[in-house]
Amino acid sequence: MYYLYILECADKTLYTGITTDLKRRLIEHNSSKLGAKYTCARRPVQLVYSKKFRTRSKASIEEARIKKLKKSEKIELICRGSKF
Repeated sequence: MYYLYILECADKTLYTGITTDLKRRLIEHNSSKLGAKYTCARRPVQLVYSKKFRTRSKASIEEARIKKLKKSEKIELICRGSKF
């Protein structure tokens, strides 16, 4: 199973990614060098959206689509979707 996720950073920016282990990845973003360079400077981050996919391909396609959205459109997606 693959998870597409959106994080809200401390500076209120949004970060989108995919992973197979959502809990591990969130810990990495918040406390490890294994987190993305983008999120390392914007800690702490908080999970605000996630969606499951059966294949990496489908998760990657959705990730690319979301990354092209304006911030306001991402916020709308978050409000309609799975909130944590």
